[in-house]
Amino acid sequence: MPYYSYVLRSLKNGILYKGSTQDIENRLTIHNQGLVNYSSKHMPWEMILFEQFETRSEAMKREKWYKTGVGREWIKAQIKE
Repeated sequence: MPYYSYVLRSLKNGILYKGSTQDIENRLTIHNQGLVNYSSKHMPWEMILFEQFETRSEAMKREKWYKTGVGREWIKAQIKE
């Protein structure tokens, strides 16, 4: 089963949330139900980007990269396209 790294955008205030999961559709639902402490304050969320990986470690590595300065700039560039 594949793993995903993803980026959500708050429809309330535009904040970006980065994460990783094995069930991408369910994860968005969980965020929008307020079941994740941090993201519950910024609901509702939309999925703006996700990438698929073969292993959990690859997805987590990409999630960590999203949170770097280079990763944040890359996300901005992807959103503009």
